[in-house]
Amino acid sequence: MTDRGAKAGANTLAFAESPVQLLNILEWAHMSHRGDLRDLTVVILPPHDPTSRGQLRRMAQLARDAGHRVLWREARGGAVASSRSLAALTGPMRRAGLLVIGDPFSRYLQLLLSMAGGRCDIVVVDDGTATMEFTAQLARGERLVRWHRPSARGPRAWAFAPVARRAVRRLTPTEGRRVEVFTAMPVEPIAGVTVTANAFAWTRARFPEPMLTGGADLVGTSLVETGVIQEDRYVAGVAGLARAHGVTRYFAHRRESNEKLRRLSAEAGVEIVRPDLPLELVARRGPIGSTILSFPSTVVHTLPKVLADTEVKVAVCDISETWFTDRVTERASGFLSAVTNTALGTHGLTSLPAPQ
Repeated sequence: MTDRGAKAGANTLAFAESPVQLLNILEWAHMSHRGDLRDLTVVILPPHDPTSRGQLRRMAQLARDAGHRVLWREARGGAVASSRSLAALTGPMRRAGLLVIGDPFSRYLQLLLSMAGGRCDIVVVDDGTATMEFTAQLARGERLVRWHRPSARGPRAWAFAPVARRAVRRLTPTEGRRVEVFTAMPVEPIAGVTVTANAFAWTRARFPEPMLTGGADLVGTSLVETGVIQEDRYVAGVAGLARAHGVTRYFAHRRESNEKLRRLSAEAGVEIVRPDLPLELVARRGPIGSTILSFPSTVVHTLPKVLADTEVKVAVCDISETWFTDRVTERASGFLSAVTNTALGTHGLTSLPAPQ
């Protein structure tokens, strides 16, 4: 979609609910040659948690530095704030010739999509591994449901169902409406949908090759917080990896709890680092370990691209089934395996067995 004909000059609205979504919007703008244009307006819809908000504010400044207009809209401050934000966005949504979104599973974004003009083109950028699920579910014509969440039921879900269906229709290409997926993830092809690879060209141009520490860093995960794995098993696993591979720094996920991080510091003996930007930018800015270990997550697909011109080695740490909580479904464990297996096949990464 780099050459969009009549729609190239139309208003472009991009919505970011997380720091990594905003990073990928900047990557898309760079790739599609919108880095020098002024038709892109980025609307930030921040979550409540302070870590995400802090990263989003710093990412917003990078977006402004790149020449883009950035708006900050508090859409989660209760019914009044949400209604005001929707009212303010109704006109721009209907005038937009192109919408760029990062999380098609977001109910708020689904509501916005249902308000968009019928001939408005759509670009979906990465929001972590959600892109893999989105393309697979869209190809099968399924409702959009994240792998770690149960299907919504009850009166609220029933009332929202028509909105969700309209949003899915907006995400389906038709005559006069093009849909693009801009991604660093391995995704299933969908008839009529353009898939464009995100090589993190903006990140590599913005930050020079990083200095390497010579040691090993471990990327944390919020799988404990989402109820997928047991905290005791996870802490013991991190401690085992730290001993076996000489890990000294632990890069915390923005959703990890302070209590768990204190345990990791005490029991695994690692320095806890709270990144001030998405890890892709932190790694590129450096200094970064010569070896980066990660559990199955987005970074096993993104960091090999971000650091492709360096000597950094990225390794994937398996998760033992004994770590899972009782609530984990076969679908959830299968999805985590798919994240690992596709990273091994695509990037040739090293696989490390789960510590017992």
